[in-house]
Order: sequence, then C-alpha cells, then structure tokens
Amino acid sequence: MSASSDGTKQKVGVISAMHGLIVEVQILDADPEEKELLVIEEHPEVFLEVSHFRRDVAVCVNLNNDQVLRCGQTVYKSNRKVSVPVGQDTLGRVFDALGEPLDDGPKIEENRRPISEPTGTDSYRSGEKQELLETGLKVIDFMTPFVKGRKIGIVGGAGVGKTVLTMELIHNVTQNDKGLSIYCGVGERIREGNELYETLKDTGVLKSTAMFFGQMDSTPAIRSMVGPAAATAAEYFRDEEGKDILFFVDNIYRHVQAMTELSTNQGFIPSEGGYSPSIFAELRRLEERLSSTEHGTITSVQAVYIPADDLSDPAVQSIQQQMDSVLVLSRSVAESGIRPAVDLLKTTSSLLTPQIVGERHYRLAEKVQAIMQKYDALKNIVAIVGENELSPADRTDYQNASKLVEFFSQNFAVAEHLTGQPGEFFTLEQTLSGIEEILNGESSDATEAESVPEETAEEAPAEPEEEPKKKKKKSPKRNKK
Repeated sequence: MSASSDGTKQKVGVISAMHGLIVEVQILDADPEEKELLVIEEHPEVFLEVSHFRRDVAVCVNLNNDQVLRCGQTVYKSNRKVSVPVGQDTLGRVFDALGEPLDDGPKIEENRRPISEPTGTDSYRSGEKQELLETGLKVIDFMTPFVKGRKIGIVGGAGVGKTVLTMELIHNVTQNDKGLSIYCGVGERIREGNELYETLKDTGVLKSTAMFFGQMDSTPAIRSMVGPAAATAAEYFRDEEGKDILFFVDNIYRHVQAMTELSTNQGFIPSEGGYSPSIFAELRRLEERLSSTEHGTITSVQAVYIPADDLSDPAVQSIQQQMDSVLVLSRSVAESGIRPAVDLLKTTSSLLTPQIVGERHYRLAEKVQAIMQKYDALKNIVAIVGENELSPADRTDYQNASKLVEFFSQNFAVAEHLTGQPGEFFTLEQTLSGIEEILNGESSDATEAESVPEETAEEAPAEPEEEPKKKKKKSPKRNKK
C-alpha cells in the first residue's frame, strides 16, 4: 500500500512476540515490504527491519537490540530501507552499517542508497593485459600477485598477524595508487579500528578513504549489514564515477559468523557443518557485488579468520572459493619469529601464470614451490639425525629453503612504533633478484666474503701489539741477569 494522502503514518499492526533480536509483528492493516524499516511512534530510535513473513506475521529484526519494546506496541511503516551515504562527502569519514557517523562529523542525509539493492551491472573481465599493483611486500608480490580487479584472501587463525598485514597493505598500496579506498571492519576489536583510523590519518590516506564499522560490541544484525553497506559505497564510486576501488575487509569470516548468529535467533536449522545453507548464498551475493564492471574495478583484500586453525571449516572453504589468491598464515611460522608468517606451501594463486606475471616470475615460483616441498619433507629427518647426514644436494636445497623463509620476512611500517625497526618496501625486481641469488647460491658466498675481512681486520692489529710489549718487559731483565 502507498502512503496515505493526508500524510498520516500507515499502521502495520502490533508486536505479538519477542525473543532475542527477533520481533514478531501481527499484521492488521498495511502490508510492509521485505527489508523495510518499521517504526514505533514513541521510540524513533528503534529500527525494526522486516526479515521474512510467516502467514499474517512479519518477522522483524531489532537491529540495535533496543530494550524499550513491549508486546502490544503499535508498529508503523516508514516506507524506507536501511541506507548509507555515498559519494565524495563520505571520504575521510567513518560510518556504521546504518549510515550513522561514528566520528565527529555531521550526519549525511543527502545522496543515500539502500544497502539491500545491488546497483552494479553484470561483472566482466577485460581481455586486456592484467595490471599488477606492487605492494612492497615480498611474499605477496611473489606468491600472490596483486592484480587490479581481483580478490586476495589473507587466511589465518587468531593472533598470527592478519590485521597487521592488512594494515600494511593499506599503508603501502593506497600511497602508491591514486584510486579510492573503502574499509569494512566486521566484528573486530574496537582498538584495532581506532589504530587503523589514526594510522590512515597520520599518513594522509584517510582523505581518500571511506570507512564502515560494525565491531564486536554491535549486534549480529548490524555486523551482518556492514559488508553490504560498504559494498554499496564501492558500487557508487565504481559505476557512477568510474573509479578504481581498493576494498579492504577485516574480517569476512565475522560476516559469516554474524549471519549464523542471526539465523540461530530466527530459529533456522543449521546444516551438518553448523552453518545455515542460506548463509553461503548470501556470501556469494556479497562477493559478486565486489567485482569489476565496464565502468571501473574493485580490488578486494579480505582477512579470513580460521576457527580453531581448521582450514577445512565449511565457511573458510566457501570463502576461499570466492578468492583469486589465498595467502595462508601459519601459527608455527609465527612462533618462529617470521613476519609475515606465511605458509609458502599452502599459499595458492590462480593469477600466478606466465600471461600475468611473466615467464621469469612464473619459473622462479615453480622452483620455490618445489624446493619448499622438499624442505618440508626433510625437516623431520634433520630434526632426528641432523643436517650433516643429508646428501650434498639435499643439504644445499635445505639450506636454500631456510634462506628463502628468512628472505620473505620483513619489517612493517605500521609496526614501527612497536618494534623500533623502520618499515621496508621492496620492488618486484628486488624480490625476484634476491630469490635468484639464493637459488643460484650467490647470497651465501657474498655473505661469507663480507664477513671474513671484517673479523680479520679486527683481530689482526690486536695480536702484534700485545706480543711486543711482553718481550720488551722480559728482555731487559734477562740481560741484567
């Protein structure tokens, strides 16, 4: 039904039941639309979003979990859906999933778009040569090339460095790229969001970035809506302004987790893996919105939490299927002090082809994968009998693999205030040359050649000075006797 001609609010019905975030509204008058926001006249701060219908009952979600609701309260139509501001006014700003400002800036009422309605055209992939973006991180540029318009997943358990690596990528890529950035924080710590905001502000990147947060203190309803809200902002810049967008998500697994909590509240029966089947369909719809069109591109970097370090988790597997490259962070590598703690064997990329990265890069990647597989097989042998029991060829490969693991470690600019070490940025050419030196055995020779002269120079003057002094003291005594 349309709005009344006299401008009065249309009554939907009354609240008949409540459990958790779910509010059931008995429909008595006007029928609401799916995803429409319903309001209560005496409590304008309350937002009830229509989830689905069951006979003559509208099942709604209490988005902010407001505690002022009571059975029997009258509910009205608002004739609007959850929307967020889009356009240039959002740059440098921080919003929640409802489009409300989280910073000190004013609320933006104009140029808003519903988050539940994708606006992009059908995705397409250009037949032209793919454009590589240098991140300055050796392991990413080499193992999972950063290609404009594609998706990279940073997969790892708790505390292995997903957020720090994502922040370093934002720091490096956004400074070298003149496009716009969208940051989507889903279910993460408030402290991390504040640190990222300050980092972007200090480096001057914030002015070309729009940020959307639904952090761990938010309801699962809000957390599940942050992804679509940020995607709506990215779609506008891509389709209306023809921009190339860098889209960062931390953490996309929390999006799945929030939808799981919401499904539990609604009483949906989960599948064998513990997730509702509809969740993965929603995930695919969100990922499809983060694609490139004939107007512009969206290059996405998404951190993925692994529950209990289990890569076989159904949600993790479903997310990985949407990625072009998957960078796996390992707890065992992190415990050895290597940062970023990348598992070189489990890390994969469909973009590591001669057509995209070139023949030289591709051949080197093949060699590195082969030598790391051999290294993984030899580790247990070395732990039992020692490295000296290996054949000369195996010992060389084992040592080269160890050097590669060390080579891919580097200092982060965003962690400089914690480690005291300045951040490092490596070009792709420097990375490829360094790997070639290790595989050709040049790096070890150069290291030995440099270290020997330094030790000799320090020890040489010390010996001749001490011996003559002893002789001078003893010889006069002997002559007198």
